[in-house]
Amino acid sequence: MVGGNFHGDHQEGGDQEGMRRRRGCGCSCTKNDFLPEESFQSIGNYLQALKETPMRFKDRLLTRSLDSTELHEIKSRSDHEMKKNLTWWDLIWFGIGAVIGAGIFVLTGLEAKEHAGPAVVLSYVVSGVSAMLSVFCYTEFAVEIPVAGGSFAYLRVELGDFMAFIAAGNIILEYVIGGAAVARSWTSYFATLCNHKPDDFRIIAHSLPEDYGHLDPISVFVCAAICVLAVLSTKGSSRFNYVASIIHVVVILFIIVAGLAKADTKNYADFSPNGARGIFVASAVLFFAYIGFDAVATMAEETRNPARDIPIGLVGSMSITTIAYCLMAVTLCLMVPYKNIDVDAPFSVAFETVGWGWAKYVVAAGALKGMTTVLLVSAVGQARYLTHIARTHMMPPWLAHVNERTGTPVNATIVMLAATAIVGFFTKLDILSNLLSISTLFIFMLVALALLVRRYYVSGITSQENRVKLIMCIVAILGSSIATAVIWGTADEDSWLGYVITIPLWFCATLALKLLVPQARDPKLWGVPLVPWLPSASILINIFLLGSIDKKSFIRFAAWTGFLLVYYFLFGLHASYDTAKASGENKVEDGLKNVEEGAVPSRNGS
Repeated sequence: MVGGNFHGDHQEGGDQEGMRRRRGCGCSCTKNDFLPEESFQSIGNYLQALKETPMRFKDRLLTRSLDSTELHEIKSRSDHEMKKNLTWWDLIWFGIGAVIGAGIFVLTGLEAKEHAGPAVVLSYVVSGVSAMLSVFCYTEFAVEIPVAGGSFAYLRVELGDFMAFIAAGNIILEYVIGGAAVARSWTSYFATLCNHKPDDFRIIAHSLPEDYGHLDPISVFVCAAICVLAVLSTKGSSRFNYVASIIHVVVILFIIVAGLAKADTKNYADFSPNGARGIFVASAVLFFAYIGFDAVATMAEETRNPARDIPIGLVGSMSITTIAYCLMAVTLCLMVPYKNIDVDAPFSVAFETVGWGWAKYVVAAGALKGMTTVLLVSAVGQARYLTHIARTHMMPPWLAHVNERTGTPVNATIVMLAATAIVGFFTKLDILSNLLSISTLFIFMLVALALLVRRYYVSGITSQENRVKLIMCIVAILGSSIATAVIWGTADEDSWLGYVITIPLWFCATLALKLLVPQARDPKLWGVPLVPWLPSASILINIFLLGSIDKKSFIRFAAWTGFLLVYYFLFGLHASYDTAKASGENKVEDGLKNVEEGAVPSRNGS
């Protein structure tokens, strides 16, 4: 791959002026705020751009961004800086607020009843391990590239523009669907608090398909309220999240202590009714319950000391969350037989079942607090993703504007929450959770892959021979992981022969990468331990969990990806190509001799 070789802080004056002309003020709605690039200035220009699509695609496919480009030149396109006022304490509570919400309060009951039984606690362990591996990968990137773009920026640097865009589209889908799922769950627990069924607060549209006909106006109002708070102030959002999350943690402790007081060990007699398959099928869906920590990585640009605060914030919040999830899952299945769990509001109804009717109001109120903070942190995170994507002009640059007074990306926040409200208004939770898990597992797999590339490949340092070895090892890791997932998704439960081939192949490929390919870069501030084993294991488990998701969800995922490709080749490709050329983002000096920013010969050799 050809590395981009331009340092954003050394641009030519003419290029800077060109970019200023293309940015627009951010608060107007003229054509140039959405399509300011040269390719869209006339029909003739656009037709010429379409003719050059193969050449432009090759350029975008092979060009990798630089750490300094993301940190300086790309970030400057928002006109104003985001305010650096977050600490590790804020990030831990943002992490807890981002993750503990609809997943644990709704999906625990659904998956225990439908798939895993009391073994749902093991499902949480599996998905928690997968999430923690991804947390480590995210942390190294967030420390070294502390920008609002999160995984989009990381993939631009290591895998190039095209892969970053495909991931970006799925990031947007992840946040919209995740927010919609939480907003609908908010309605479910609000109904419980009011002694009603969830559908009592929904409009049943019989003319629409069953999965899309339970219209939810409350979810729209909740999204609107969250939008106002997210737009006003990140620090204000942090304070609200901090207070709400403390109340939330108190409620979780109440559920665990009070629930275990009503425990009946007989409910654990049939611990795993559907065996290993039930555990892993539930684990793939329950991965939804851990989604949100990546929103913390998007706040790196607003963190005072990223090298210290981000590792503490991410790893600390994920550790607390995993322990809380496992204890809550154990408590629920000890309180009531798994077959009798209510799928809409499992914890509230469980307390009612054991004779503590008053406790359901405490649980419902705590769940509402939790879901509100999840929506808030999700709104903050998704707007920052979209802001950085728009800075590259893969999305309209109007979305990149940061408000001078509030220091927040107002346009991106409003657009993302409007989309969240629309999806939440129409779509049922089970569809949302499955589709969300696919997008998230796919992105987390790409981030782990990007970390391997970051450590083992640097233009000008990695030799051609080592580059070939790296590609072969990565192909073998991906191939064996995909084969394992396919076997799991299609073979008989008792069939183990395929795993005897695929798992040792994955192990050998990772070992070959460790022994045969020298690392080309050491982390400057904080690094993932046990490279390449940890990121390789993250790739394996994320792809394996994909093998447990239903076919219809993959069809929806393919349809969305197809839409992304159409948009990219008609608009995103040409806009980002023009922007890169105008800014000098990809100027090359002496071919491949210029080394990527931050490349440091590894102690392991070069």
